[in-house]
Amino acid sequence: MSHSPNPSVLARLPLDLSPDLLFVSRVLVLTPHEIFLAPPDNEATPEARWALHAGDQLILSDHAGLGKLRLVDTAHSKAQWRFTLSHMKSAQEFVAQFQQLHITPSQAGAIALTASQPTAEWREDASADTTPPSTWTLFRLWRFAKPYKGQLLLGFLLTLAATAATLVPPYLTMPLMDDVLIPFQNGVAIEPSTVMKYLAGLLGAALVAWSLGWARTYILSRVSERIGADIRTTTYNHLMHLSLDYFGSKRTGDLMARIGSETDRINLFLSLHLLDFATDVLMIMMTVTILFSINPWLALVTLIPLPIIAWMIHVVRDRLRTGFERVDRVWSQVTNILSDTIPGIRVVKAFSQEAREAERFHQANQLNLKVNDRVNRTWSVFAPTVTALTEFGLLIVWAFGIWQVSQGAITVGVLTAFLAYIGRFYSRMDSMSRIVSVTQKTAAGTKRIFDILDHTASVPDPRNPESLENRAAAVGLHQVSFRHGNRGILHEINLEIKPGSMVGLVGHSGSGKTTLVNLIARFYDVSSGSITLDGTDIRQFNVADYRRQIGLVLQEPFLFFGTVAENISYGKADATRDEIIQAARTAHAHEFILKLPHGYDSLVGERGQALSGGERQRISIARALLIDPKILILDEATASVDTETEREIQQALDNLMQGRTTIAIAHRLSTLRQADMLVVLDQGRIVETGRHNDLLARQGHYYRLYQAQIKLNEESNPDKTGLGYISGDTGKQDENIASSTVAGHHHAAN
Repeated sequence: MSHSPNPSVLARLPLDLSPDLLFVSRVLVLTPHEIFLAPPDNEATPEARWALHAGDQLILSDHAGLGKLRLVDTAHSKAQWRFTLSHMKSAQEFVAQFQQLHITPSQAGAIALTASQPTAEWREDASADTTPPSTWTLFRLWRFAKPYKGQLLLGFLLTLAATAATLVPPYLTMPLMDDVLIPFQNGVAIEPSTVMKYLAGLLGAALVAWSLGWARTYILSRVSERIGADIRTTTYNHLMHLSLDYFGSKRTGDLMARIGSETDRINLFLSLHLLDFATDVLMIMMTVTILFSINPWLALVTLIPLPIIAWMIHVVRDRLRTGFERVDRVWSQVTNILSDTIPGIRVVKAFSQEAREAERFHQANQLNLKVNDRVNRTWSVFAPTVTALTEFGLLIVWAFGIWQVSQGAITVGVLTAFLAYIGRFYSRMDSMSRIVSVTQKTAAGTKRIFDILDHTASVPDPRNPESLENRAAAVGLHQVSFRHGNRGILHEINLEIKPGSMVGLVGHSGSGKTTLVNLIARFYDVSSGSITLDGTDIRQFNVADYRRQIGLVLQEPFLFFGTVAENISYGKADATRDEIIQAARTAHAHEFILKLPHGYDSLVGERGQALSGGERQRISIARALLIDPKILILDEATASVDTETEREIQQALDNLMQGRTTIAIAHRLSTLRQADMLVVLDQGRIVETGRHNDLLARQGHYYRLYQAQIKLNEESNPDKTGLGYISGDTGKQDENIASSTVAGHHHAAN
């Protein structure tokens, strides 16, 4: 990018993300007096400006593969900008220039640490997990409650009316005592009409309270169930759109617990406990109003224990919120062990590690028990103390009320009504104190849910995506580098892959082969440089549309629990049965599928455990065939099968590669002999490229890898000569080697 000379410009930062995390090119420019945002090719017409003042700071951070730069003053955040990590170095230089301009030495040291210190994914999540949840977190649930605000308002009005109806009976006890029962004890006859009137009032109040309570509970329960379902759906959808680096730092059991048990806890809180809490608050407010209207002095005596109860709630709340957060984290460790051992039960049994896993679960369960005991010790003191204080308050009311009656200040009916209201008042206080525990548990669960929802994908979509139609599938890598945290994995990779050609990636383990194909598939974005498809940066395509152009066949194919047909059509849900069968035929899977108990409707078991490794691989090839991808990525597709099965898989791969751009990873170098180009990687760099025979003639990295495998093969197969039964220098293949079949057919086709 070239710019006209401008002596007032101190630094420039290229930005490639919009505020809503879509790709868009802009440049952030720093001058002595302002920061402005402009198109990359026209800085003379800024789109936005921010004047700089004393006390302004720039805070630089990165999270989940994305960088964030914030301009803040002493009061609030003035602006923020997002970018991919390919521009992190420029961002650090931008911050350094800003510090020299505005920041005092002490401030500069603090901000420089923020800017330069690499922020690993696991560290940020760890810090998030140890932050105690605030009760205010619950207000974030309004995002899910807002669509149901009309029903929530109706539920609140019903709650108000139902609570008012429950307060009518104690009020009727005053005239019932003073006008009927006490005069009767003094010799006055009871009038049936008067008694029937009060009894009818009591019955009517009970029936109204019941009907209103039923309607309130029904409406709010329906709403809370829908809010809970929306939380689960939204969280799962968001999880599906997060990048692979997020899942690399998370445990399966923990994520399952968040979406499952945490949303259930939130749902229970909304449908039951929050409703009870609202009823308690309304009941207390109305009761206090009635008590003061009856007798202010008696009402004041009633409230004596309240300050003590309020102080206890404040103290216990702080202890419980940290305690329940620890309970959640420890419980996730228990579920993590279950999610590890149950799917891996074959490995556990194969290595006779049942006792070890049982002990590991026992220790996690004991830790869970220990943490819960700490919380329960706090709660066991709090709850009975509140009950004792309410009983003490009731005793004070009795004593003061009897003295008031003896002084003629109140009647027995008033005292009776007062005691009835006080009983309800303190029962509601006791109930409200118990909701402290539930509230803190729910706040902890809400925080863990929003930890997922607050996470952003590091592979965003562009604002105006390019079309993928009529693409020839030429792949180019230009100065591609990639880092994970502070570890560089790939360095300045340059590679051109022609349409329809086959490229093999070879190198030692850890040389960057899998990372390279992950970048091409855009599971991650490059830290610097670019990857293009037919000359267009792949970040300019819609992520989902781009990945539909890629067929992926892994060393360990993953099948979902379901039928064979459902697994083959996973990438194309609307595929017809004829299309599924044709894909299976091409993948050499049709014959063994027909031998299954229910053919294409046979269940494959969890992760395909009902099938052999070769059968699972051929189904995964059929799955890739069905979507008809333009680019094919093979990651050790035949590494873990026997020779006979390998021959079947290689024939299926031969059909799959016809007319497609193929990128293959193989440790068994014989499978790549006839590739159009071999790319040799070492420590994240390309050290050699060329055809098989050319690379052997150079006697470089590839030659040493090849000779090492020949030696290893001879040691393990003394009756055979050469790697994969290949005669080393002649370039001729033994007809028994199935792995060269695919490459030979592919090369002939091209």
